[in-house]
Amino acid sequence: MSIGKIYAISISAERGTLKKEVPECMVTPKGLEGDGHAGDWSRQITVLNYESLKKSNEQNQLSMGPGDFAENILIEGLDFSSIREGTRIRLGRDAVIEVSQIGKPDHPSIVTKTFGVSLLPKEGLFCRVITPGRICTGDTAEIITE
Repeated sequence: MSIGKIYAISISAERGTLKKEVPECMVTPKGLEGDGHAGDWSRQITVLNYESLKKSNEQNQLSMGPGDFAENILIEGLDFSSIREGTRIRLGRDAVIEVSQIGKPDHPSIVTKTFGVSLLPKEGLFCRVITPGRICTGDTAEIITE
């Protein structure tokens, strides 16, 4: 099993806007409470590898932080190489999400327009909620099925 930690949680009230970091959030059956991407669909929560953000900053001379790539959750220290569609990840004590899609078609998003680079089309994990629960920055993130 691979275990990491939640580096940051970010939400935005509307789609198409940059997300703002919050210290904790409720994972509801439809996604993160207060986030514009929550709903009855397969891409309720977006997860990104914190190491990818750091690497992109170095390669592109940027200083992007939590939420700047439009991700909901940045995870540090988790082995993303074994993650596939169907992989389940426990966040904190109770919340469980399942990867429904890896990457997405690229389009001129607010991220690309603002920063000239985007990670979600290639590396973003789009997830649906299996089990709700409260999550906080620093909580564990653990792959529970591969």
